[in-house]
Amino acid sequence: MTRERKARFAYLASRLGVVAADAAAVAASYFAAFFMRLDFQEPSFGWRRVASSCVVVCAVHVVSLFLLGCHALAWRRTKISDCPRYVAACALSCAILTAMRFALGDYSFAGCRPPYSVTLMTFLVASVALIAMRMIWRLHVDSRSAAESGTGRDEATFDNTVAARFLSGRVVMVTGAGGSIGSELSMQIAAAGAAKVILVERCENALYEIDRRLGLCGFRQRVASVMADCGDAARMKAVFEAEKPSVIVHAAACKHVPMVELNPEEGWRNNVEATRTMAGLARDFGVERFVLISTDKAVNPVSVMGKTKLAAEGVVMSMNGGATSFCAVRFGNVFGSSGSVVPLFREQIAAKRPVTVTHPDMKRYFMTVREAVSLVLQAASRSERAIYTLDMGEPVKILDLAERLISLAGYRPYVDVPIEFIGIRPGEKLFEEIDVSEKSAFKTDMAKIYVTKAGGTACS
Repeated sequence: MTRERKARFAYLASRLGVVAADAAAVAASYFAAFFMRLDFQEPSFGWRRVASSCVVVCAVHVVSLFLLGCHALAWRRTKISDCPRYVAACALSCAILTAMRFALGDYSFAGCRPPYSVTLMTFLVASVALIAMRMIWRLHVDSRSAAESGTGRDEATFDNTVAARFLSGRVVMVTGAGGSIGSELSMQIAAAGAAKVILVERCENALYEIDRRLGLCGFRQRVASVMADCGDAARMKAVFEAEKPSVIVHAAACKHVPMVELNPEEGWRNNVEATRTMAGLARDFGVERFVLISTDKAVNPVSVMGKTKLAAEGVVMSMNGGATSFCAVRFGNVFGSSGSVVPLFREQIAAKRPVTVTHPDMKRYFMTVREAVSLVLQAASRSERAIYTLDMGEPVKILDLAERLISLAGYRPYVDVPIEFIGIRPGEKLFEEIDVSEKSAFKTDMAKIYVTKAGGTACS
């Protein structure tokens, strides 16, 4: 059975469950009305007749809820503005039952004609019960959505004491400072006590946003915002001369696989030649530590982006041997970063358009931006002149991710929001290759940080 058919069966089951839950709530309300009306005494005609009339009351309410479209509303998306519809359905039921009481005067129809007072009280109690059930469920779903990142796992936390001790009092340059990774790097570096954070970014708006965020956090006096292209050697040399950075975290790069595939020259210029420029200046100006942000796509690359990042690693590692310590850090996808699949999925879900998945078996490694940056800064504080690989746990199937994001948004996969398979794009793999096993990497004393065996050796 396909996932779509399973989803539709699950949807049918959930609808039946909703009907059963509503019937149970109405039944409880009906009996509660009798208890309140008779001061918890048994009626003269006995509870058996109350139970038989309860079946009719429940049926009338379920039909009314259906007629007013209440069963078409997902509980997880119930809003305050939906409440009048449930009240109206209960009012319709009250009117029908009142009419039945009036019209069916014959005692033989006693099971179909509950007392007027009980009918009115049932209307009040059932209205509250039906709305309360849905609002409580909505709060539960909202709480769960806020707690989950969408990857299906909790966000890890790390002890950043060593990284903070390394960064404190230093002048740190972050390139690509306006991007998803770069902006989080800038925030964490500033929070770690860096004497100055030099933000290098060629996109004006992105630079403005990270500059503004740092200012709001109280770091205004320790920030220098530089609008520049890392590949502009003369401009960057002037920045080095003016700011004299002691640590560089080079996050500027073209990262979107299909776009780099279509623009290979710019990918090479930005990912390789600009890295060569930055690394050369770092060596010439005696920078203490240079950290290249790399990617799992540099492992056995098939895309232009992966090949340029592998070449960038080679450029950086070839410059080791002098005073400057060069390293690179490889990791997979950052959850929610610009250019990643998550913002696209969320945009499609919000518009209730089909969510486009390349292949049902495609898997990727994911980590939150906070996790990734925390580990990058820990790696920066180490002494190895090597390529580090971050342990990102188990890969996530993109189809599972799409289904989870649809559910967290309050919709039903394949029912409310369809999923379409569009095929693997040029340069993409079904599976990325992050290997932190003993055959490929040395484990360090820092959790989730490994030294890649093929990427260089530690300095003596």
